[in-house]
Amino acid sequence: MTLSLYDTGTRSLREFTPLREGKASVYLCGATPQAQPHIGHVRSGVAFDILRRWLLAQGYDVAFVRNVTDIDDKILTKAAENNRPWWEWVSTYEREFTWAYNQLGVLPPSVEPRATGHVTQMVEYMQRLIDAGFAYAAEGSVYFDVAAWVAAEGSDYGALSGNRVEEMEQGETENCGKRGPRDFALWKAAKPGEPAWPTPWGAGRPGWHLECSAMATYYLGGEFDIHCGGLDLQFPHHENEAAQSHAAGDGFARYWLHNHWVTMAGEKMSKSLGNVLSVPHILTLVRPVELRYYLGSAHYRSVLEYSEEALHEAAAGYRRIEDFLRRLGEVEAGTRPETFDAAMNEDLSVPRALAEIHTAVRAGNSALAAGEEERAREIGGQVRAMTSVLGIDPYDWAEGQTGAGAELHEALDILVQAELERRAQARAEKNWAVADEVRDRLAAAGVEVTDTPEGPQWSLRARN
Repeated sequence: MTLSLYDTGTRSLREFTPLREGKASVYLCGATPQAQPHIGHVRSGVAFDILRRWLLAQGYDVAFVRNVTDIDDKILTKAAENNRPWWEWVSTYEREFTWAYNQLGVLPPSVEPRATGHVTQMVEYMQRLIDAGFAYAAEGSVYFDVAAWVAAEGSDYGALSGNRVEEMEQGETENCGKRGPRDFALWKAAKPGEPAWPTPWGAGRPGWHLECSAMATYYLGGEFDIHCGGLDLQFPHHENEAAQSHAAGDGFARYWLHNHWVTMAGEKMSKSLGNVLSVPHILTLVRPVELRYYLGSAHYRSVLEYSEEALHEAAAGYRRIEDFLRRLGEVEAGTRPETFDAAMNEDLSVPRALAEIHTAVRAGNSALAAGEEERAREIGGQVRAMTSVLGIDPYDWAEGQTGAGAELHEALDILVQAELERRAQARAEKNWAVADEVRDRLAAAGVEVTDTPEGPQWSLRARN
C-alpha cells in the first residue's frame, strides 16, 4: 500500500513520491497572530499534524516547517487600536496560538520561522526576480509583474486556484507605482509610524506572499514535497507564492494540500462574521483530546459544520475508545490492521480510520464480555496503535497530563474512590438504597461508573 494525496494543483489523487528517498519535507502556512485563536484556525494545525504523524508512522524522516506571519496590516491595525506596540501585540497572541496547539497535542514544528527574521532572504529573492525580469521597484515598494510572468514560457499562473487571470483581484488597495492592477506587492514602502527594515529599494516591510516563499525555500530548499494550508489561502496567497517561486527558478512545492473550513450555519468561521468560538471557550465544554478528536474526525478536505451537539457527540465517541482501554488496564501498542492503513493511505481518510477503531472497540468489548481477555488485549494493542497515529491515544494523553489539570484529576480520583468504596460496602451489606444514592450522586456530578471484573471504573462525562 502506498500513500496517495489529493493535490490541489492537479485536482487529482497522486501517489506520494518524496523528492528524497526516506525523507518528507512539509511547509504549513501558520498563524497570523492578531487575536485569540478559534477552532477554525487550529483545524489546520490538527489536520496536518495527522499528516505528519502518518508520514512518521511510514518511516519517513519528516522536516516540518510552520511559519508565523508576525508583521501584517491587521496586526498593525489591531495594535494601534489598542494603543500597544505591534511587537508586543503579536507576541502576546503568538503565545496564545502556541498554547492552543500544545493543548490539542499538535507536535512542535521542526522549525517555526517568523517573517521579520528573514528579511535578508526576502531581499535576495526580490533581487532574483528583478534580475529575471519578473519584478520591479516603484516608489520604495517592489512588485511582482504578473503580465510579464503570464507571457513567459512555462508560466502556469492561475493553475493552482483555477482562476482566470483577467478576473483576478489581489485585494491590495495601494497602487504606488504599479504597472498593472494585478501586480502584487513583494515589499511595501515604509509609512510614517510603521515598522520598517532597510533594503536596496527603500525601507519598508514584507509583502505577505514573499515571506512564505523565502522561508519555505530557505529551510526546505528550492523544491520540496508538500505545501499545506487552509482553503482560503489558495488564492491569492498560494497562487502568488507559486508564481513568484517558479518565476525565480525554483520548483517549489510538488504537492499542494488544502484543508476546508469550520463553519457555523453554513458560513466560514471568522472574526468578521462574529461567530468565533475560541479554543479556551471550547475547552470549557470538552477536554483537549476530545476537541482534537472532533476537529480531526471529518476528512480534512470536507467542511466541518460546528454545533455544540456535534462536539459532544464526538466527545462521547472518543470516550468509548477511552473506556475500553481503561477496562484493559496496561496494554502495549500492537500492530495496526491493514484496513486502517488503507484508509490513511487514501488521502488521509480519517473518518474511515475512525470507523476501524470503533469496530475494534466493539469487538474488544464483546471479547471482554465473553471472558476472552487475551483476545481483548490483542485488540486493545491494535486500538492503541491506530489512535497513536491520529494523536488521540488515551494512554499518551493520561501520561501527558500535567499542571493544574493533573492535580485536579488526582484530587477528584481520591474523592470518587472514597465514594466507590462506600458503594461497595453498601452493596456487600445489601443496602441497595445507599448504593443507589452514591451512584446517583456521582452521575449528577458527571461521573459515570462501570462495573468490570477488575472492579468499578469511573470516567468523567462532558456535561451539556
